This record gives sequence, C-alpha cells and structure tokens, in this order.
Amino acid sequence: MFLRDGLPGDGTLVLIGGGEFSFGDTAVVDRLWVGRAGEGKIGFLPAASGSSEYGEHFAAYVDAAFEREVEVLPIYRPRDARRGKNAERISDCAAVYLGGGIADQLLETLADSPVLEALERKLEAGGVVVAIAAAAQAVGRTVRSLTGNRALTGLGWLAETVVEPNFEPAHDRRLRWLLEEDGVEKGFGLPAGSALFFPPDGSVQAVGQVFELNDAEDDLEICDND
Repeated sequence: MFLRDGLPGDGTLVLIGGGEFSFGDTAVVDRLWVGRAGEGKIGFLPAASGSSEYGEHFAAYVDAAFEREVEVLPIYRPRDARRGKNAERISDCAAVYLGGGIADQLLETLADSPVLEALERKLEAGGVVVAIAAAAQAVGRTVRSLTGNRALTGLGWLAETVVEPNFEPAHDRRLRWLLEEDGVEKGFGLPAGSALFFPPDGSVQAVGQVFELNDAEDDLEICDND
C-alpha cells in the first residue's frame, strides 16, 4: 500500500523501531522475520554505525537464539558500497539486516551504489530486508538529519511516507515536523521493540503498538493491520 512501485516484489520489508537485542527487546519481532527468511545466511550491514563489533554481537545473538549464521558485510563507507563483491554477498544472503546508528551515514554510504541495487533486488526476488532504528528511518521518503534542523532525501522505499524510530507518543514533535515536508502524506511512529512488516501481499502488519499520522495537525492513531 505504501511501498514504492516495484518494492518489495516477492520479498518482505521489516522496520523495527529500536531496542537492544541483547536485552531481548526485539526478540518477538526477530523471531517473526527470521521465520520468513529462507535457507541461507543472514547478512548484517553495519554502515549506519560503522562498528564491526555491533555485527559480531548481533551474529552471536542470532546464532544463540535462532541457530542461524550471520555474515557481517564489510560495508562501512561509500567505496565499500561500490564494490561488486559486496553486492554479490548480499545476493547470496537469505535476509539482510541494516543495523542502527546514524541515518545520514547510511544514506551517504548507499547512495547510487551497487549495494543499494542489490538490496532492492533482494526484496524484489523474495528475500527479507530488515532495518532497525536510524536505518528504519532511512527507508522513508524524508529523513531528519542528525546535524542541524534539516531534512534529507531518504531511500524512498516507502512512497510518500516517513518513519520516526524510538518513538514516544508524548514527544511527537519530530514526526510532525517530517509530515510538513513536501511530498509526505503519512508518518509512522515506531517505539522501541515494535515493528512494521510489509509482506508481498501488499498489506501492512504491525507488531506491538505502532502509531500513524496522516497530517501534521492530526491526532495520533494506532496502526491497524491491513
């Protein structure tokens, strides 16, 4: 319903509001998306944080909780995203998890790159792509930059839609600010531990309490599953 034409194809896009996997904050959501992933390894993309340790901890968690192999994809800078080998690594994964960090950094790294194209092909071909926290914000039309009161162009996987992760309904100013940007028609507020699933049937499935806005002046509503 909200996805840009051509996405996710036969795949599933999952957006997680945030939370510490090591404390079990995302365990319910993780079990659901891991269950949708076909056979094969899960790729972890660390570009938003630039931390290799983040990926190593995530790999240990997924192994212990779900007995699935994780490969930390060596994509930290724009030059890494331009390497054909890294795009091939994504093609070989059953699912790819975009770790949290800084949305600006993720967007700069992936911009107009073979890795970005490989992620989109993964969705079109039936794979699973998961984005948490700042990475979840980055898939929308517009992103709130970490530096200064300015908006950046997001990946645009969600047409006319913005996402505010780690959302608290009592502090909704940032989400309303994003709704005022040109071309934005809907906003989702994703608290930590909650998620939105966009499966190939075109529905939108909320896990946990997810909030939505259709206008910057509207009242917050609870997102219902389609």
